[in-house]
Amino acid sequence: MSAIFSKQFDTKLRLAAAAVVLVLGAAGAVLGYLLLPQQVDTGYVPVQPVAYSHKLHAGNLGLDCTYCHYTVDKSRFAAVPATETCMNCHVRVKEKSPQLQKVRDSYATGQPIPWVKVHRLPDYVYFNHQAHVTAGVSCVSCHGRVDQMKEVMQVQPLSMAWCLDCHRNPAPNVRPVEYVTKLDWKPEGDPAELGARLIKTKGIKPPENCSGCHR
Repeated sequence: MSAIFSKQFDTKLRLAAAAVVLVLGAAGAVLGYLLLPQQVDTGYVPVQPVAYSHKLHAGNLGLDCTYCHYTVDKSRFAAVPATETCMNCHVRVKEKSPQLQKVRDSYATGQPIPWVKVHRLPDYVYFNHQAHVTAGVSCVSCHGRVDQMKEVMQVQPLSMAWCLDCHRNPAPNVRPVEYVTKLDWKPEGDPAELGARLIKTKGIKPPENCSGCHR
């Protein structure tokens, strides 16, 4: 039976097919890399309904994180402040600013401001803010220097590998509890040495098994 294509044409066809496979494979690898959690989520900055500046409030004015996120040391969740918390100040501060009209409307109607969540974990991941904060893990370890951000940005991947890296070696991220919300705080010596002492004193043993985060 005679061949449909000549040997020369068949060779060219095979080379072309191989080239297509290589290109598709490379494109798939690039796409896979871009879709990794640390690539998709790190740097995420959603547009918020009100232009709230953490740099102004937490940085320049020195408001403590727990003034707004008041459940962070008591609950799994770091509460988003109610509008009443904002109005504790803004009844008198910039009370006529057009930038705060949505805040005043929320206060008058009782309808919450639809803030957009920045740091999101999958539903199958169990994370407890209280456990971390009371152990001495600072906000800065996961959220970065929020006190320097006009718009809050996700700075860490929050991936399983990233969390496990800390659970396996938590010492660099553990500090005295009274400094947890002091984002610019630095110990006099090596942070890891201080953290190791605190871990030993408190008997901190971060879980490394699956059930620690997947319940």
